[in-house]
Amino acid sequence: MGNAPETYRTIAEAASVSFTVQGSKFIGHVAPAESVDEAEAFVERAREEYDDATHNVPAYRVRADGSTLGSGITREYSNDDGEPSGSAGKPVLNVLQGEELENVVCVVTRYYGGTNLGTGGLVRAYSQAIKEAIDAAGGIEERPHERTRVTVAYDDSGTVRAVLESDAVPFDATYEREVTFDCRVPTTDAEALYDRLRSATSGRAWIE
Repeated sequence: MGNAPETYRTIAEAASVSFTVQGSKFIGHVAPAESVDEAEAFVERAREEYDDATHNVPAYRVRADGSTLGSGITREYSNDDGEPSGSAGKPVLNVLQGEELENVVCVVTRYYGGTNLGTGGLVRAYSQAIKEAIDAAGGIEERPHERTRVTVAYDDSGTVRAVLESDAVPFDATYEREVTFDCRVPTTDAEALYDRLRSATSGRAWIE
């Protein structure tokens, strides 16, 4: 892991704000997203909910596989969605970069009000929409996490649950022929936790 930071900045919760500039209504939406798929799903939901809008401008920054900034695999994306090139998507992404936020997705919805704002006006409006939405969501420090699935027989499920709960690891348990725990584990603690689970179940826990 080298000198990689143990925490990164993200937002605490989803939020939306709206305001009007010379007749055009802007709505800034932000949400946490732990994967590219999650970010793109949020963008798609916003486009469906506001399908009558003139523009829905998306941007996101998502850590890939618990990576850190500078490792070359943090995914960044933005799109102008029909606005003049460089006037919408890039300014929104620039706000995320400037705030050093990761695992965040945003969409700015615009309803055109009949007055052209010019490139400078668009940059200011789109940037303002995301800045205000981020302020509303609140920033937090988060530790890199990884998704893990632990599968065991029923006889071992109570033991696994006890280990996860003692470490305050959030999980969803599915009881079928076997018991599956879908967990969100801090990357720096993962190997030690997996060792405890294997030890507690005498190696019977299947971890993937």
